[in-house]
Amino acid sequence: MSEPRTIVLPTLDHGEVTLTCPAWCAGHPDHRPDTHRADILHAGPDIALTFHGEHIGDASLVQAPFSELTSRGPEISVSLLGQTLDPAGVYDLAAALDRHSDQLRNLADQLSALLAGGDR
Repeated sequence: MSEPRTIVLPTLDHGEVTLTCPAWCAGHPDHRPDTHRADILHAGPDIALTFHGEHIGDASLVQAPFSELTSRGPEISVSLLGQTLDPAGVYDLAAALDRHSDQLRNLADQLSALLAGGDR
């Protein structure tokens, strides 16, 4: 991550837009000049979520400073959901994943019992 920097991005509806990137922003290498100002998105580096070497999703800091439909503040994009979340939402997601982990462990226990000759 670097220090905040000022950049200029061309947009379809507002021409050249000058904005300051947050320190965590990974840049805008894929920005297209036919983008609307409301669609400008700062994104931090993706955190890959993997299991047994398989990619199951990503999460990263994001901010849409000119958004007309969602928060203009920083949030976390979670590809598993196709949503962005505020801190409370991320904690809720983590709690739900903890519950799902417990459910998966219970299923693993049941399967272990079945494989060991328990109830079939």
